[in-house]
Amino acid sequence: MLAYLLVKFTIFELILFFRSNDHLQSHGFQGTRDCLRVPPFLRVYKDGSIDRLVDPPSVPPSLDDPDTGVSSKDIIISPDTGVSARIYLPKLTNTRQKLPILVYFHGGGFCVGSAFSAADHRYINTLSSQATLLAISIEYRLAPTHPLPTAYEDCWAALQWVSSHSTGGDEPWLTQHGNFDRIFIGGDSAGGNIAHNTVMRAGTESLPNGVRILGAFLSQPYFWGSQPIGSESVEDHHQKVSYRIWKFVCPSSEAGIDDSRVNPCSRTPGCPSLSKLGCRRLLVCVAGKDELRDRDVRYYEAVRESGWEGEVGLYEEKEEDHVFHIFNPESENAKNMISRLVAFLQMK
Repeated sequence: MLAYLLVKFTIFELILFFRSNDHLQSHGFQGTRDCLRVPPFLRVYKDGSIDRLVDPPSVPPSLDDPDTGVSSKDIIISPDTGVSARIYLPKLTNTRQKLPILVYFHGGGFCVGSAFSAADHRYINTLSSQATLLAISIEYRLAPTHPLPTAYEDCWAALQWVSSHSTGGDEPWLTQHGNFDRIFIGGDSAGGNIAHNTVMRAGTESLPNGVRILGAFLSQPYFWGSQPIGSESVEDHHQKVSYRIWKFVCPSSEAGIDDSRVNPCSRTPGCPSLSKLGCRRLLVCVAGKDELRDRDVRYYEAVRESGWEGEVGLYEEKEEDHVFHIFNPESENAKNMISRLVAFLQMK
């Protein structure tokens, strides 16, 4: 509950700041303030330096979780970039058991969050246990120190690293227990956005050893656009955090909020077709009270209409808000959503 309140407080402070200071012109910090404050997590100064005031509560890995029996450990994926991950192995029925693989990308607006946070650890631990899969939660680099596309590149490199283990590698859990015919990717919020962009890239670029993504889930993925749709407010559309944050995390984007990476339904010239999604199955999860709900449903509909040859599904919890299943995991609706994700990840 504390983590949930902190996230809500952060979003509220972002809204107040962006409404009172149009500092994002040319991505400069204009106005009377010397820094962009994102309490309680960030303080970003004009010179580019950053104070990370409070990191999300982290927990260490466990070799035998008392509730699930899942073992976890932290690994380095790239010593050069510092990209790392937490890998999860459920209780095995035999020493040669092969398991589906989930490569997961955490949320946090591309600028906060961690694979090692208590909330995400609990979440991926649960998925690993209930779906009986080997999960790798990626610790990618964050904006604004590392603006986009850094996170996209980090997560693609991590997926390549995982795929390279299909013919051997340094990580024994992957080489001994990974079923590389059943690789899934997934993410929540900004992580859902990363999952979309990763699976789009997989549609045009090959992974090592011919590995292919079987399925992807996008849970309340962060998408937005310059023009309001559905129930999105016309009056303050451009003042929404969802609108403003993109320029903050991706200042190099020439197309702005209609960049296909954040608005995959954009009609901007050169926007890649969703028919090129590089997986066979896709699940889009939405929450009825989420600001992103209509945008995510539009994405689902656009995939269906694109001519993509895979299977796409939509799951909605009408009475819930953004990432409810992570911050309120004991609720019945959260358990229902976890069950839907587990069913998706167990499909063959």
